[in-house]
Amino acid sequence: MKRFSRALAVSLLAGIAAGQPAADQNHPAVAPVNEPARAPAPKIQVAILLDTSGSMDGLIEQAKTQLWTIVNELASTTQGGQRPEIYVSLFEYGKQTLAPDEGYLRMILPLSRDLDAVSQELFSLQTNGGDEYCGWVIRAATQGLDWSPESNVLKMIVIAGNEPFSQGTVDFHQTVPEAIAKGIIVNTIFCGDRQEGINTGWQEGALLADGSFSHIDQNLAVESIPSPQDAELQALNAELNTTYIAYGADGERGREEQVRQDANAMAPGSAGAGILADRAVSKSQSWAYCNTAWDLVDACREKVVDLATLEDAQLPEAMRGKTLEEKKAYVAGFTEKRAKIQSRILELGEERERFIAAARRERAEGAGQTLAEVLCEAVRAQAAKRGFEPDAKE
Repeated sequence: MKRFSRALAVSLLAGIAAGQPAADQNHPAVAPVNEPARAPAPKIQVAILLDTSGSMDGLIEQAKTQLWTIVNELASTTQGGQRPEIYVSLFEYGKQTLAPDEGYLRMILPLSRDLDAVSQELFSLQTNGGDEYCGWVIRAATQGLDWSPESNVLKMIVIAGNEPFSQGTVDFHQTVPEAIAKGIIVNTIFCGDRQEGINTGWQEGALLADGSFSHIDQNLAVESIPSPQDAELQALNAELNTTYIAYGADGERGREEQVRQDANAMAPGSAGAGILADRAVSKSQSWAYCNTAWDLVDACREKVVDLATLEDAQLPEAMRGKTLEEKKAYVAGFTEKRAKIQSRILELGEERERFIAAARRERAEGAGQTLAEVLCEAVRAQAAKRGFEPDAKE
């Protein structure tokens, strides 16, 4: 996975926002600033459709422990020199407890920039036996999400499961072409033997929408390679959390969720320090991990709030009663502190990536692939077709 130029990253982290900010679909912007419109930032929109039937515990484990690896792949691209805004949606399908007349499926999250919410929902998923209707859930994602109409946006549906792709009364031969007609690529990931995935329609489903077909061993444990950088990254992640200024109705909820997802990354049974290290790198990329709904540093940088019009009741106690200039200085101090921490995290992240890449080259040949590995391969190939370029290292 190629990483970003550190010089560019430091420039961005210092507060140079690229493109027009967009409000999270779950949280509308507060007190928008009336400024001339700027060129919109490029966007990457990904809907992840996960089979949560009884045999898919391993798939869910891979998804929740590899989320930040996937985010880092998406974030390490540019389009026209600009960093992308990243939106992720989650669906589950194939669980017996879901409504049969609605296709045994559920939209868990709409397209959202709230990556902590994505993590929280993944850690909350439970599996149960049921019927897996791929064509139906693809139609639900195609029609039910607010996909951008712009042609240069990377729009992807990623569906993973292990039953025949043709199950159910909604024909994938109709719904998959409907997706690509809207510019949405459909990537299929079969959990099991490659030839079985081909025989049961998973490859055909991908080909109908210019996507990639892959297969994984969903029960393969995520490989955890300890690195010399892990301890410092863990400490820096905790320090980074002190730079968030909770504001508004969602402030404390957002701060608590951030800490909760840090804890989930380190939970027993996960890859522990390595997952938290990946998460720290994601959090250091402010164009990807962006919390304008509850963090005043992000909200001011993205210009979705105006300190001049934001009421004191929406501010933390330390900012109330201050002059506008004092409020700006207060936010600027936290912004500067965050940029320094993020810059160090990015530096360590590159060192850690090189260390892990060298260790993986020694891995025995023939080892199976996991969800993040096949998804990142698809992202690299398909992003290029939408004008996204990988970052070059310094």
